[in-house]
Amino acid sequence: EYETNDQAKRVFDLAVQLEGTIRSHGVHAAGVVIAPDDIVTYAPLEMAQKGVIATQYSMGPIEDLGLLKMDFLGLSNLTIIKNTLRIVKKVYGKDIDISTIPLDDEKTYALLAKGDTTGVFQLESAGMKRYLKQLKPSEFEDIVAMVALYRPGPMQWIDDFIARKHGEKDIEYMHPAMESSLKSTYGVIVYQEQVMQISKDMCGFSGGQADTLRKAIGKKDPAVLARLKNDFIEGAVKKVKADKGVMYKFWEQLEDFAAYCFNKSHAACYGLIAYQTAYLKAHYPDAFMAALMTSDFDNTDRLAIEIDECKHLDIKVLPPDVNESFGEFAVVPGENKIRFGLNAVKNVGAGAVEEILRAREEEGSFKTLDSYLSRVNIRISNRKTIESLIKSGALDRFADRGVLLNNLDNLMAYASRKQKQQDSGQTDLFGGTANNQTDILPKLSLDLSGDEFPMRERLQWERELLGIYLSQHPLEQYQAFLDRKSTPLAKLDENFENKTIPVGGLVSDVREIIAKNGQKMAFVRLSDAVGEIELVVFPGIYAQTQEVWQKDNVILARGKASSRGQNGTRGDMKIIVNEAREISLAEAATVKPKRQVKKPEHKPTSANNSQASKRLYIRLM
Repeated sequence: EYETNDQAKRVFDLAVQLEGTIRSHGVHAAGVVIAPDDIVTYAPLEMAQKGVIATQYSMGPIEDLGLLKMDFLGLSNLTIIKNTLRIVKKVYGKDIDISTIPLDDEKTYALLAKGDTTGVFQLESAGMKRYLKQLKPSEFEDIVAMVALYRPGPMQWIDDFIARKHGEKDIEYMHPAMESSLKSTYGVIVYQEQVMQISKDMCGFSGGQADTLRKAIGKKDPAVLARLKNDFIEGAVKKVKADKGVMYKFWEQLEDFAAYCFNKSHAACYGLIAYQTAYLKAHYPDAFMAALMTSDFDNTDRLAIEIDECKHLDIKVLPPDVNESFGEFAVVPGENKIRFGLNAVKNVGAGAVEEILRAREEEGSFKTLDSYLSRVNIRISNRKTIESLIKSGALDRFADRGVLLNNLDNLMAYASRKQKQQDSGQTDLFGGTANNQTDILPKLSLDLSGDEFPMRERLQWERELLGIYLSQHPLEQYQAFLDRKSTPLAKLDENFENKTIPVGGLVSDVREIIAKNGQKMAFVRLSDAVGEIELVVFPGIYAQTQEVWQKDNVILARGKASSRGQNGTRGDMKIIVNEAREISLAEAATVKPKRQVKKPEHKPTSANNSQASKRLYIRLM
């Protein structure tokens, strides 16, 4: 006999009532329901998140009612393309119709073959770059196929796809009748549409039957697939005299294919946008990167990667400037330079940016600091704005940042007097007005005796206001050491899972907490020239290395890479630290930069050794 626990009974009784009910519901980001009349006459509606009106029925019942559900996907890449075209027209006077660009452009395929695809839609991950370098795409179909293949299921076929393209592996078909369907993908099944074509060419399926098969594969519907299996196999035996055993084997491949199949029309749309972004980057890299950074101005992680890419492209990113910057990132014509956008400077609001641009448009550039303070309304460009402009470098043309910061009170008093004089329309003793340049106020003079600010603090201003270090990275003098002794943070991905690796960089944030055992531990934000990562320092290690974890210290740590959370779910990559130390500038100076050794682009294989060797010899010559 067991004693009844009333609380346990109550929990189970409630659980039985809750079982099977919907815990919560969301709204599809791009789903739109279309009906011939007001939707409310067909389905109940509700006011969902952020004021969006949504149906109370989920997608299944909505379609069962006969309503049309469409997904309209919005992509920031379309805005990037549009902005690039606008910049190209303004800076270079060229009006490009992106829909008519040639799909066989050599410069674009050269960029793809080198893996220079940062910012290129769908093709910028580290793994995709690696495969593009191996594949060396030469036609649009290659790009479409890579978009479809580079996903968890079909990735297993990418090496086979590349080997077949380069003649390192024979292109084989299970039956000659499949060649017309699979020729463009070198005999590898990639798309749902290929299955449709095979079912019509080989099995005698009608268009409707072929589409039913496509839907069954796309939705992984085992009941429909089972119903079509016999018609598919027997149809191929009857129409093209295919071997039944071969067709059974092919059908098994199709059932596996259902787990990861991709719609070609979808892949082609994505492939076209990928190609268009690659084309613009190949031909107008400065305009493309300016548009890309404008799109990502509030995402500091992306911005850091993109500015690093500008360095790779020999494009210099200049700090903001009140005379040359616009709201967006702007190309400096003919100089391979991009000027930082004012909208991307924190604490400088849209109103202040508009006011600066208004003053510049009406009366030209600001020749002096007095001119800026006189012409830009102090109520809109306030103290916080001017302080941020100083710290970010936007007023560097007038004086040193430290000098301007030490004189901030003086600047604000001068601007305030100017504003009051303009508001009152005062006339001076000699008949001049506050609106011309002969007013009675003394010229602005700067006190040069204030404290100096060290470079590290100035760089922190940039980090705080621009999201990145722009004029110089604090790790610049440590870079050779870090290149030799640590793993670049931007390269850490799932391939490093559970591996013990060295990482190094700048301590940008330290969050100390008390663990369950009452001892101190810490979560540390570590950044290098391009990436960031969180270090987890458990109590035992933290007690030994506590003095290392000071903000702005440059450190070298070693630990296990892990992206697993407490419940086993995958999240951001972290390093579980097991040792750490500070790196001194003197130690860093003892390490010389690595020599850049250019490696051959193609490694010959035994299957095609003589031909590959010949190609390699020609390249090296």
